[in-house]
Amino acid sequence: MFDVEACRRQFPALQRKIDGHYPLFLDGPGGTQVPQRVLDAVSHYLSTCNSNRGGGFTTSRESDAILDEAHRAAADLLNAPSPEEIVFGANMTTLTFHLSRAFARTLQPGDEILVTRLDHDANVSPWVLAARDARASANLVDIHPADCTLNLDDFRRRLTPRVRLVAVTCASNLVGSINDVRTLAQWAHEAGALLYLDAVHYAPHRLIDVQEWNCDFLACSAYKFFGPHVGILWGKADLLRRLPAYKLRPATNELPGRWMTGTQNHEGLAGVAAAIEYLASLGEGATRRERLVSAFAAIRTHEAKLADRLLNGLAARPRFRVWGITAPERRAERVPTVALTAHDATPSQLAEHLAKREIYTWNGNMYALELTERLDVEDRGGLLRLGLTHYNTLEEIDRLLQALDERG
Repeated sequence: MFDVEACRRQFPALQRKIDGHYPLFLDGPGGTQVPQRVLDAVSHYLSTCNSNRGGGFTTSRESDAILDEAHRAAADLLNAPSPEEIVFGANMTTLTFHLSRAFARTLQPGDEILVTRLDHDANVSPWVLAARDARASANLVDIHPADCTLNLDDFRRRLTPRVRLVAVTCASNLVGSINDVRTLAQWAHEAGALLYLDAVHYAPHRLIDVQEWNCDFLACSAYKFFGPHVGILWGKADLLRRLPAYKLRPATNELPGRWMTGTQNHEGLAGVAAAIEYLASLGEGATRRERLVSAFAAIRTHEAKLADRLLNGLAARPRFRVWGITAPERRAERVPTVALTAHDATPSQLAEHLAKREIYTWNGNMYALELTERLDVEDRGGLLRLGLTHYNTLEEIDRLLQALDERG
């Protein structure tokens, strides 16, 4: 059994009342709340060992130990072969621009990059611009608008020997659709291309395994999985060593330092390790990776119940249209992120209505611009996004549905 109340007690933000109401956080896809241990880790770093790396004095050595643990924790979360393959940065977007800029130096005119209409623009524009700068080309893989899933026939058709890299999301940050990234990696490699995965929206909901998937790069952001505002990039060691990193002359050429420009957000990295420890604490096992495997199995089961309650409730209310996978037998193909429109209100009006009741959601395109344009909703205000995480409850879903009923 997943003890959601025990989880919720660890989050200070979930204990706050505003005008007599506990806020209902459905804004997780834009950034999750953080447990107390993350706050403690950030505070402990700043108050006891706030120092730069590599010194011979006590606080620098203590800082080194905390930062090294952050690399080990992130490696466990992603199942990376080595902590040296973990690169930290400001956020996924910045890290993707950094890598795409380096990758552009390996491209030749006539080379191609594949991006998709299902992706957040952080996994589209950096690659489109890289191709442009190298006088190569970037092509868009289409979706099936009916269920907002990737069009695999179009993917295979566009995956020619000219393609050098494929950039694709693990799960849509707008409609929740999950991609079979292991199969996409196999197809990309058969065509001689590399695979870059955006796991930002996947990370809070499902277990990541870069070795099982056999991808080449993967990026995510800790503030989407209950941590601070820090980005994480993983890459196969041989690729990270071979690509021409943009770095300062005195900076190390060893991994992971050659990709980590400047002094990092040390207190944030302490918080990243604490966030991963929090997730591991929800499971059982002898190692941190085993506990994470167990924890994500429990999270997935709990979130499936939440998604069922929400999707079934919306299906019973014909004024709403849910975009994406809705069929009960296919709900395992999505994470619990639900995007909808109403025939009698705009997404912004719905979001404002819910916000007045301390129910927090997002509206618009959520940077999935290719998707909202393809669905022909961009000029109509986009979609309303309801983002569930494991700290949400069935009672909160009922509260949301009741609030939606109060309109009109």
